[in-house]
Amino acid sequence: MADVSHGTVFKGAGVVGGIRYARAVWISSRPELPEAGAVIAEEVREHEQARFDTAAEIVADRLLARSEVASGAAAEVLKATAGMVNDRGWRKAVAKGVRQGHPAEYAVVAATDKFIVMFEKAGGIIAERTTDLRDIRDRVIAELRGEPEPGLPDVEGQVILFADDLSPADTAALDTDLFVGLVTELGGPTSHTAIIARQLNVPCIVAAGRTISTIESGTKVLIDGSLGTIVLDADEADALAQVEESIEQAARIAEWRGPAQTSDGHRVQLLANVQDGATSQTAADTEAEGIGLFRTELCFLSATEEPSVEEQAHIYSQVLEAFPESKVVVRTLDAGSDKPVPFTSMPDEMNPALGVRGLRIARENTGLMTRQLDAVAKAATDLGRGYEAPTWVMAPMVATADEAKWFAELCRERGLIAGAMVEVPAVALMADKIMPHLDFVSIGTNDLTQYAMAADRMSPELAYLTDPWQPAVLRLIKMTCDEGQRQDVPVGICGEAAADPLLAVVLTGFGVNSLSAASSALAAVGAQLAEVDLGTCRKAAEVALDSEGAAEARDAVRAILRAAADSR
Repeated sequence: MADVSHGTVFKGAGVVGGIRYARAVWISSRPELPEAGAVIAEEVREHEQARFDTAAEIVADRLLARSEVASGAAAEVLKATAGMVNDRGWRKAVAKGVRQGHPAEYAVVAATDKFIVMFEKAGGIIAERTTDLRDIRDRVIAELRGEPEPGLPDVEGQVILFADDLSPADTAALDTDLFVGLVTELGGPTSHTAIIARQLNVPCIVAAGRTISTIESGTKVLIDGSLGTIVLDADEADALAQVEESIEQAARIAEWRGPAQTSDGHRVQLLANVQDGATSQTAADTEAEGIGLFRTELCFLSATEEPSVEEQAHIYSQVLEAFPESKVVVRTLDAGSDKPVPFTSMPDEMNPALGVRGLRIARENTGLMTRQLDAVAKAATDLGRGYEAPTWVMAPMVATADEAKWFAELCRERGLIAGAMVEVPAVALMADKIMPHLDFVSIGTNDLTQYAMAADRMSPELAYLTDPWQPAVLRLIKMTCDEGQRQDVPVGICGEAAADPLLAVVLTGFGVNSLSAASSALAAVGAQLAEVDLGTCRKAAEVALDSEGAAEARDAVRAILRAAADSR
């Protein structure tokens, strides 16, 4: 693909690949937030509460109506956002403000601010939901004032939508014939914006920073959703050629059918990341060969009491049923840090990302682990899964050989295939001691990158560090793959890196056995691997490892692939 000939370049985190060239347009402004103002009289407070109740019900009903005409992740996100409007805790906080004499509009602001602080303190995925909170706040305030609903602007022709952050309702409502690309100042790869953009297959860049606010509506921009670049003043002929090539590549991806292999027949298993039965059924309709990551904790984020073994087994069965004759990898509760599960009774910690999370919660509560493994084993047995449809189970946040041994013994007692996540750099460094206890390992590149680079993976300001292309991270992955080959232990990838077609070439060159990502991303990975041979993958791996930084590694691998394509 041609290089950008010239222009001012802004950089964010690319979450959905594709190249587009069009006018920038900024999302419509949000309502101006009210100040506290004078205390309202006692006799009108009941009426003020009724105004709020009516406005909240209208907003929730509107979101639910949109969810009914949406599908997949968009529908689920809209339902979840409507649920936030109806959340009893939030509504009670608003009611308290009204009882204290605040007008409904300000009571909404004060209650939302309270929950935003709580969510930001929790960090991670929970912190990313603050966008959703601000969105319901603004929609309710607009309804209270009788103002138009905030959101997408009216446009003519194709545009690239810019925003500080996009709400799930706005993202789900996008007309992709008009809005051909998305760029946000904030957000992250696991935000609702990114999730829905993947489903819509709209090139998307998040965490581009406040500097993009200098880009005015009407400015022609060239965006690359893989590289995360926004280019002003690009040569128009060159930009249009890149867009045409990107569209042709998208057509090849749409036609790709598995199984995944390089052009000379080297197989790489493509698996799906899922969170429940619905996402598993969606994955079953793609080229996914099985499930490489079932995030069990996402089933229980609102559960205040631990579900029984039977209740858990029912939930797990829904996932296993989607792939009755294929491998399914279940991750035990990755609770803590950015995914607080209420029934685990996690302690408040100064630095939860480095605290009691994942496998570590079972140190003081072994029953939590054994009951979950009992439920997984029950679900597998009830469905008659056996050798041809193995049920693999892996623990998150393993750090030592003793932890790996303990977990593996619990799994094997129940007839389950035992593995561990490689997220803590110590596991890669001590793989020769840890792997003998395990049947497989799966590299969680999101956390591995966070810990290797000492950078919060949810921080937009540190996106340049929390990039799996960082050579330090690649070296840890290579070390793990080398030890896996020596000990005949399969090594998979189940982080965001597995969804990057270009990086998939490097990972295949390292010797990774499987790649697991959102099911919507698998075709692009499979199509890319089909265009290269194993020798090219190994050359790409070598140059990436030898690079000084993430951008240099990407550029070097692109050069290798261009040279390979030119020689064919």
